[in-house]
Amino acid sequence: MRPVRALGRAARREWGPLAGTVRAALVSSRLRAVPMTLAAVCLTALLQTVQNRSWGAGAVHGLGTVRAGDPLGEALLRTPLSLFVPAPDLPVWGALAQILVVFGTAEICLGRWRTLVIAYVATLAGTLYARIGVALGPDGLFGLPASDARVVDTGPSAAVVGLAVYVCCVYRAWFTGGLVIAAMVVEVICEDNLAGKEHLAAIAAVLVLCAVTVGRDRRLRRRGQGLRPGTGTRSGAPPIRS
Repeated sequence: MRPVRALGRAARREWGPLAGTVRAALVSSRLRAVPMTLAAVCLTALLQTVQNRSWGAGAVHGLGTVRAGDPLGEALLRTPLSLFVPAPDLPVWGALAQILVVFGTAEICLGRWRTLVIAYVATLAGTLYARIGVALGPDGLFGLPASDARVVDTGPSAAVVGLAVYVCCVYRAWFTGGLVIAAMVVEVICEDNLAGKEHLAAIAAVLVLCAVTVGRDRRLRRRGQGLRPGTGTRSGAPPIRS
């Protein structure tokens, strides 16, 4: 029984504050707690439907499809919408589930604008890495083959990975965050493709944001401006935001 109890205590330390924040928001506000997430799910489903129609494929391509070989200006303009265009080689239900669970958790724990900023930073990091990697070539340390310049680069996966790592950092769920990072490393080792390397680039960008957040929280604690005792969250974890 002792190992089971120890495991339970470890799970409560790891996920208790995060689960408590999400549960409290959903109990008090239900779906009103995640309006941005629901809008993102609907937008992704709509874009999937439109891009699979002969009359809509061109519009989705022109507005939200990014390739490393595209001109930089066009790629930057398309990047925000590309986050919600499902990858053509993956089932759409996977993208919808990722957005619902991870975006929803982040929206409750971080607030909707912070969630959008982190999601965009992660997506942009992957997009820019693809261009740099192709420019370096396959012989460079972080280089990519020229054929990757023609790979369609869309979908929420980089944003999902980035948000998961950031939420784990904020709520001090270090083991879970480490598992996410380890899984992305294993993905690159087992299947050396553009998507996996973009996930690592997204994680690198988000880890910089995590370092900034941790440093800021330490400064606040030194100044006596940390969270009030008894809030039920770990130091550094933000309150629920509307």
